[in-house]
Amino acid sequence: MSPKKNDTQKPGTKHSFMKLLPEQFKRLLDCIADGMFSVDLSWRITSFNRAAEEITGISKDDALGHRCCEVFKANICERDCALKQTMATNRPVINKKIYIVNKRGERIPVTISTAILYDADGNVIGGVETFRDLSQMEALKKELHRQYSFRDIISRNPQMMELFEILPEIAQSDVTILVSGESGTGKELVARAIHDLSLRRNHPFIAVNCGAIPETLMESELFGYRKGAFTGAQHHKPGRFKLADKGTLFLDEISELSLTLQVKLLRAIETKKYEPLGAVSQETADVRIVTATNKNLEQLVNDGGFREDLYYRVNVISIELPPLRDRLEDIPLLVDFFIQKFNSLQHKSIEGISDDALSLLMRYDYPGNVRELQNFVERAFVLCRGDTLEKKYFPEKLHALDEKEEMLQEGSLSDVEAAAIKAALRRHGGRKQDAARELGIHRTTLYRKMKFHGIDVEKE
Repeated sequence: MSPKKNDTQKPGTKHSFMKLLPEQFKRLLDCIADGMFSVDLSWRITSFNRAAEEITGISKDDALGHRCCEVFKANICERDCALKQTMATNRPVINKKIYIVNKRGERIPVTISTAILYDADGNVIGGVETFRDLSQMEALKKELHRQYSFRDIISRNPQMMELFEILPEIAQSDVTILVSGESGTGKELVARAIHDLSLRRNHPFIAVNCGAIPETLMESELFGYRKGAFTGAQHHKPGRFKLADKGTLFLDEISELSLTLQVKLLRAIETKKYEPLGAVSQETADVRIVTATNKNLEQLVNDGGFREDLYYRVNVISIELPPLRDRLEDIPLLVDFFIQKFNSLQHKSIEGISDDALSLLMRYDYPGNVRELQNFVERAFVLCRGDTLEKKYFPEKLHALDEKEEMLQEGSLSDVEAAAIKAALRRHGGRKQDAARELGIHRTTLYRKMKFHGIDVEKE
C-alpha cells in the first residue's frame, strides 16, 4: 500500500520508496554515475544508491533510516536546504553547486538537483536529490590555473609567459631591477615574486610608494632619523632601508622622487651606506633594490626630471608589463580567480559569469588595468543575488559599449561619431573632459569634433 501524505517513518526503517521500485529499477539506480538518495516526509533517507556510497564514503546500511542532514553533510543543510526549498515551492533545483563533507572529513564539491516524489495516487511521499562529484573537474581547473599562474600573477599572454620563465633566474641575482608598466598592471606582484624566489626570501620585503609620501618626509621615511633631528623627533626612528636589511626594498613610483633625494638614493644603492637625519655617522644596509614606474624614465632623463646616473643604476634589468588591453585573453582567467577570491572573502557560492557579461568585459579597454577589472567583479559580487554574475550587475560605462555597437549598425561613420559624442556628453552631464576620457580622445580633439558636427552641449 502506498504511504499517505501524513505517514511518518521511524528511525532504522528501511522501506517506503525503495519498496515501491521494481528490482530492475533498483539495480539501474546503482549503475548511474551520479549519487542519489530519497527521503520521506520526516526527512529520513529511504534510498541510497551505490554512487552515493562512493562519493560520501557512507554505506547504504548506515544511511537508510537516518535524517539526510546526518548523512549528507552539506554547507547548505542548516540554512539553505535545496530539498526543503523544492518541497515548499514545488520547484526543482537544478545543478546547484555546493560542498559536502565525506566520511573522512574531506570537503567535496558537488552539484545537486532536487525533485518531489509522489505515489500512484498523486500524494507527496518525499523528495529525491541527485548529486555529481566535481572533484576531478576542480582538480583540472586548479591544474589549468597552475599552468597559467606564477605566484600570484595570472596570465596566458605570450609576453607574460616568457616573463614567468626568466623570473626565477632574475630573482637569484642581486642586481637592481626596474619594473615598468601602467598603473594597475601588477608591478608590486612582480616585485614580491622576485623577493619570494630570491635567497632573501626569509628576510623582510618592504614596499614604499614614493608618490604617496610628501617630499619633505620622504628622506626620513627612507633613511630614518635620530632623536632631536628636528622639532618633534623625540626618539630614534629606523627608515625603510634599515627595516629592509638583508631583504628587499621595493620603491614604487620612483619617478616621483625629488632630484635632491635621487642623489642620496644613488649613493645608498652604490655604497650600501646611508646617513639618517641628525646622525653623525653612516649606517649600512644590505638590501636588494627593486623599483617601479608607470612613466617613461628615459624621457624624464631627457627632460631633466630624473638623474641619468640613477636611471642606469636602477635599470640593470628592465621588466615591462603589458597593459590588460594587450592581453585580453587573460580576462577569463582573472575573472575566475577573482570569483574564487571573493567567494572566500564574502562567504558566497557564485559559480561563474554569464557569457554575455564576459563578452562585455572582453570589449572594454581597461585604463585601470587588472585593478579596474577586479573592481568590476567585486561590484558585481555585492549586487549579485543569484549564483551567476549577470550583465546587469556591471557598471553603466560597460553597457555603453553595447550602445556604441548598436550605433555602428545603424548609421554612417560620421553619424556614429556624432551619436557617440552626444551619448558620452549626456552620460557625463556635459563635462567635456570626462566625455573625452571615455571616448579615448584628447579634450581638444573632442572640441574640434563637436564643432565639426555642430554639437551644442547645452542642447544635449
